[in-house]
Amino acid sequence: MKTLKDAEVGNYYSVKKIHGSGPLKRRIMDMGITKNAELYVRKVAPLGDPVQISLRGYELSLRKDDSSCVEIELIERG
Repeated sequence: MKTLKDAEVGNYYSVKKIHGSGPLKRRIMDMGITKNAELYVRKVAPLGDPVQISLRGYELSLRKDDSSCVEIELIERG
C-alpha cells in the first residue's frame, strides 16, 4: 500500500482509499481528497513535511500525519 506520504514529486496519483475515521477523515474529504480524485505532487518540504499537491484546480499542503491516511495509486502518463 502506497500512501501520499510516500509519493514522489512530479507524478500524478489517483486516490484509492482514505484510512482512519472521525474528524480526520472528514477533514481530508472536505479538502477535496476523495476516492478516485486525481492529484499531482508539486513538492515536498526538505524534511518531508508538508507535502504540496494540486487537486481539483487548487494547491493544498498536507502534514505528514494527514498524508499517511491517503492511499494512492500512480497514474501512468504517456
